[in-house]
Amino acid sequence: MASKPTAAFVLLLIGGIIVLGGGGTLLASGLAVNSIASSSGITGVSLFGGAVGTIGIALGALGVICGLLMLVSGIMAYTKTSAIKTWGIIGLVFSIISLGSGGGFILGFILGLVGGILALVYKG
Repeated sequence: MASKPTAAFVLLLIGGIIVLGGGGTLLASGLAVNSIASSSGITGVSLFGGAVGTIGIALGALGVICGLLMLVSGIMAYTKTSAIKTWGIIGLVFSIISLGSGGGFILGFILGLVGGILALVYKG
């Protein structure tokens, strides 16, 4: 029975969930700010709030995408050990990119980084 990269799988999975949660929270708050700003009758508040809401939406979407791809890379690294280096690199890259959206409160970034490195050094 061949061994599986369980530590890399778990760390990428937990890191991806945290980044996904952080991105989803940022996305929801950006949508709320955008909605409130657009319903405001004051021009300055509407313009500034709209810009802040749009930035929140963009960064939240980045976090959601990075979190999902970290989840996929963790699952694929566990199930397809023949291509574990590729999935480790993908998990590592998207955990680094997730820093642009807050990195899942930095904890998701760190867990994804360690999980990606463990997948890269896995000898199976």
